[in-house]
Amino acid sequence: MTQVGEGHETAADADGPVMTFGAPAAGEVLAERYQLEEHVNDDSAGRQVWRGIDVILRRPVAVVLRYPGGDSASEMLQAAVDASRVIHPNLVGVYDAIDEGARAYVVREWVDGESLRELVATDGPLDPGRATAIAHSIADALAAVHATGMVHGNVHPGTTLIGDDGRVVLADARADSADNVEGDIRAVGGILYFALTGHWPHTEVGRSTLPDANRDATGNPAAPRQIRAGIPAYLDDLTMDLLDTRVAAPEADALTAELARLDAAEEDYEDVGPLRFTQNATTEPTRSTPKIIIGVAALVVIAVIGLVFGIRAISSSDNKNPTGTTQADAGAGTTPTDEQTPAPAPKKIALTADMVRIVDPPDGSREDTGESKFTVDGDADTAWETQRFKQANFGNFKPGMGVLIDLGSARKLSEIQVELSQPGVTMDIRAGSDDPGDTSAGDQKIMQTYKRLGDSETKTDGTREVFSVFNPDQTYRYVLVFMTKLPSTDDGNGGFKVSLQEIEVYGY
Repeated sequence: MTQVGEGHETAADADGPVMTFGAPAAGEVLAERYQLEEHVNDDSAGRQVWRGIDVILRRPVAVVLRYPGGDSASEMLQAAVDASRVIHPNLVGVYDAIDEGARAYVVREWVDGESLRELVATDGPLDPGRATAIAHSIADALAAVHATGMVHGNVHPGTTLIGDDGRVVLADARADSADNVEGDIRAVGGILYFALTGHWPHTEVGRSTLPDANRDATGNPAAPRQIRAGIPAYLDDLTMDLLDTRVAAPEADALTAELARLDAAEEDYEDVGPLRFTQNATTEPTRSTPKIIIGVAALVVIAVIGLVFGIRAISSSDNKNPTGTTQADAGAGTTPTDEQTPAPAPKKIALTADMVRIVDPPDGSREDTGESKFTVDGDADTAWETQRFKQANFGNFKPGMGVLIDLGSARKLSEIQVELSQPGVTMDIRAGSDDPGDTSAGDQKIMQTYKRLGDSETKTDGTREVFSVFNPDQTYRYVLVFMTKLPSTDDGNGGFKVSLQEIEVYGY
């Protein structure tokens, strides 16, 4: 349950460590009014988030607390004061902002629900209709913010909250001098992209817990339709236009109107017509300048080609010897164009029990042999459950455990999704050239020869993790899902273990 979004780490968030004197405690009453009930989490700026009670109005509140206060909390308080001036159903209500010197805190609406980041981590990418509805709500909130001359500056899957009642709200405004209106609009494209694909297309300032988008050699994210089947072309175009800085960004109210039109169409996207971004309500609906230029250029090319073939046709008609026409001339009108076809969307690769096995180096008991089948049976209620270990890192002589996947032939891969029983698992994806055998010696050779994909290990913060670590120019046959540290058990018996419920591989 997230009550304060954990968005981008900004320069203001890196003012140094937050000191620990004046620490709050459950049951304490702040400003003779706000009673702290439960410490929920810490946000990316190091601030504590508490669930509390307004003892005067008897309503639940969220208390965002930073200590010490003073200069280090001035931006947080000013952002809260600015946000309190905007009342909108898709914005978290801000009630109070207080600086006591020893600590400062913002009191605002408590939302029962979860963030978009948590929702996608748990349920996977959303269907196009729901993704559109969420983006519509966020754009509507930004239109209200921008109408006052303010910038939000922190539109992110962690600051997008979905209430248990279905309400979508934007939280945690954190704008500084580097933020602008266009950045907010581009971030709505990021929200759409993340909701549709489970990946975040924008560059994070700090280390991000969000899976990065699949990117081409120039660093541009792949279109949603290249990642996932079933996304309407219209929604794909809208998302990529919002992310493309070469395409003029619409005003928030124009984007809201566009998303409202698409939202109202539900999933009948074929009848919604062209995009209607416009910066001036009196102008005709139009696409962005760069795309107009491309379209005009294409028409010019077509006209030139038509002129050439027209001249050829006239020349041919004047030729009294029709047998002089070459095969190349006869077929010129049907020569294929240079237009590139879209890259195919990655598909889920069917995995069977005989394609997976447990890797348990160096001298594991191998008691888990055979349980690997539960990770590919499509049933989240069955799982490979590791043994209970006394240490999170399995012990001094065991580097970890994992599941080896033999795809049967070398294939290009897009991503691997892993579903676990609980968060806090440190893991990575590795690849090698062969399977040396289901023996202790074979497992040890895998540890020596397989290479980790990606820059570092990942510590999961949810129960579903997406690994997009594959080189699009390479093929893979043997892939290892490997765990190097386990979370502590929650069954009261101590120790460390986890259940790996499902592994899904996507490729071409």
